[in-house]
Amino acid sequence: MKIQPFHLAIPVSDLEKCRKFYKETLGCGEGRSSDHWVDFNFFGHQLVIHYKAPEETSAVISNPVDGKDVPVPHFGVVLEWDVFHEFAKILKSKEIDFIIEPYIRFEGKPGEQATMFFKDPSGNALEFKAFKNMDQLFAK
Repeated sequence: MKIQPFHLAIPVSDLEKCRKFYKETLGCGEGRSSDHWVDFNFFGHQLVIHYKAPEETSAVISNPVDGKDVPVPHFGVVLEWDVFHEFAKILKSKEIDFIIEPYIRFEGKPGEQATMFFKDPSGNALEFKAFKNMDQLFAK
């Protein structure tokens, strides 16, 4: 099955700060934009950041997972195993403030995966992950 790109629009309280973050920190190509929104090529998907006053955005909450506080909501992409580890090194070199540092879940078990969480400058939570075996993306 061919995977289609998703479209996600998120609120940001500082358009220029977030534009710089997605372009320079995450390496996303910029597409169309206006004075209120910016399109990005988010790892082959369409991410749009829309300006929204801070008082109009909702707070991020968390759920406990593996003894860690996982922010909800969050979004991100599944990367290839080696790409994930290289990307994690790049983010560390850019001094990203991780909510959850890169680590391995389910090590040696079905669904073994690398994961990391951090926020953009407006507090939107992102998760990037990679599966040791992509065939186990939905493994139980």
